[in-house]
Amino acid sequence: MCRHFYRYSLPDVACAGVKVLYTLRMNKNFNPAGDRIAILQTFVRIVESGSLSAAALQMETTQPTISRRLQSLEQLLGVKLIQRTTHSMKLTDDGERCYQHARRLIENWQLLEDEVSGVRDDPVGVLRVRAPHAFGQDQLIKPLGDYLQRYPHINIEWVLNDRSPDFIPEGIDCAIHVGAITDPAVVAIQLAEVPRIVVAAPSLLARYEAVKEAADLATLPWVALSSFYRNEVTLNHVAHGEPCRFDITPRLSTDSLYAVRNAAISGVGVGMVSSWVVKEDLEQGTLQQILPDWQAAPLPVYLLYPYASYYPARLRKFIELMKEVMPSVSGARSAKGK
Repeated sequence: MCRHFYRYSLPDVACAGVKVLYTLRMNKNFNPAGDRIAILQTFVRIVESGSLSAAALQMETTQPTISRRLQSLEQLLGVKLIQRTTHSMKLTDDGERCYQHARRLIENWQLLEDEVSGVRDDPVGVLRVRAPHAFGQDQLIKPLGDYLQRYPHINIEWVLNDRSPDFIPEGIDCAIHVGAITDPAVVAIQLAEVPRIVVAAPSLLARYEAVKEAADLATLPWVALSSFYRNEVTLNHVAHGEPCRFDITPRLSTDSLYAVRNAAISGVGVGMVSSWVVKEDLEQGTLQQILPDWQAAPLPVYLLYPYASYYPARLRKFIELMKEVMPSVSGARSAKGK
């Protein structure tokens, strides 16, 4: 499903956008402005989510309602906007133009509503945020609660998964992302970084010769966090930055940080983990840090969101809060050079 149609100029967009609203307004069987905007919002959501059923789910209504709104828009404009088959949807040329114009009109309408109602700086509505499983269910709950307490008219959908978000189809407003950025088509604000250390259970270390050099770690069994390392480990000396790289053949590979931690506690193998997740284990002695002078490069923590000409207050205030609190979240620290 194609969602990006940026080959039309701004004057074309504005002109055709006025034509869209004029056509809707002049139709005597159509309802007031709120409904005109609603029907355009529905069309945009169909395009961006990829299907009528997905749009219905995101807008918390039924698929027949979404279908009726689409049919109404097509009848009012006198053009076919979407070609539908049993298994696919495709925008027509008119549909591509209508999507661009409708999207810009909706953004301007949101700006107008906020300006006129005086709530531009008072967050309202629902903010949909994606965050990594481990970080999102542990370290970020307190700042999330602070945000909700500070702004009583906002609600948050807190979606936890470890994959990169597809903002428009999934209806995601922003995402907390740990690790390198692979999508250049998003705004990325680095909030902090998370140190990583090498740990193992004392029972496992007792079965092997003492580890004296970083290269000795290659002789131990490993548990791999496949999101960040699988068959090779790179450590850097804390004092002078000297790197040490070695290959591993992990006994267990997983994409779950908690699974790596639990496997390490069970003695399955050595693990390289974010320091915050094993803080209590180190204090209690169930895990032991190996060679504290050698650590992996810290993982950057970013706030991601798609480019837009206007951002509602609920997103702007959330960005401000994350920039303020993230460096002080347990286990995180200010990024170097920030």
